[in-house]
Amino acid sequence: MPDFGIFRGFNDKLFGDKLYAGQLPTQLGLIGSEDFGFVGLLDTYPNAAAAYSLRKLRIGYTGDAIEVRIDTTGQPTYDIGFVDGELDVTTLEGYCTGGLDAYVTTWYDQSGNGRDATQTTDANQPQIVSSGSVIIENGKPSVEFDNTDDQFAISVPNDFFGLNDITTAIVSKNASSSETGGLIQKRNAALDGNFGIGLLNGKYQFQTRDTGTGDLVLNTSSTYNTQQIITNYRNSSGIYFNSPEVLSSLGTKADLTSTGTFALGNGSSYGFFGVTIQETIIYLSDESSNLSGIETNINDFYSIY
Repeated sequence: MPDFGIFRGFNDKLFGDKLYAGQLPTQLGLIGSEDFGFVGLLDTYPNAAAAYSLRKLRIGYTGDAIEVRIDTTGQPTYDIGFVDGELDVTTLEGYCTGGLDAYVTTWYDQSGNGRDATQTTDANQPQIVSSGSVIIENGKPSVEFDNTDDQFAISVPNDFFGLNDITTAIVSKNASSSETGGLIQKRNAALDGNFGIGLLNGKYQFQTRDTGTGDLVLNTSSTYNTQQIITNYRNSSGIYFNSPEVLSSLGTKADLTSTGTFALGNGSSYGFFGVTIQETIIYLSDESSNLSGIETNINDFYSIY
């Protein structure tokens, strides 16, 4: 009779406890049972330049969603991952037992490019847990920025946008009709803005301009105090806000090379405002043909419309 112990020893070395736990062996490039059937937005629409979300965006991402600071003695920080593709709310709230608050210190980039969004100053960190409970927007966790000083910084090269085509998708809710502030921006003051998405009196606007160009468009259909999917792109023919609405055409694309800081949650020329953000995805490519699918994927998860 064959010595099955030999084969068992081989399996132990190759698969560890995966075989006995009934999981598929990841060592062979297959997915574990906890991810079986999972397909993220970035699996279907890959090659994002940066991607921040409170849900898992691609099956190959093995990191966490965010790092948080608990507002208690010693100000401890913890990484918070995912359960079934969504933020691990149970673990996060477990760190806040007794009615504690929590603030996001790092929003990890799921694109694979390592462009994490960070904030080291406690007072400038947006909030995710209030009095022991995760802040919720339409049934899903959200990151809440105040209207005073909250923002993240993202390290990117000066020519990150440059002359590239650009496509962005953001899930956000602005607070009031009177506010003017920024969602994302990379600005060189000498060139009057460069790149930004923000609010003007409660209406979302998109700017891709340098000195002498007027590539600033306003989404007049946006409403305040409402969760929205904000999509836009720039290509060789124009800039578009919430496709397929065409709001401005371009003779020549502006060069968006900038020495300014790339900020998430605020822009220096827009200012600060009260807003929640649940997802921000940036492509340095023309994804206009995919925008409908991207928007559908986002809405399937967030149930916005």
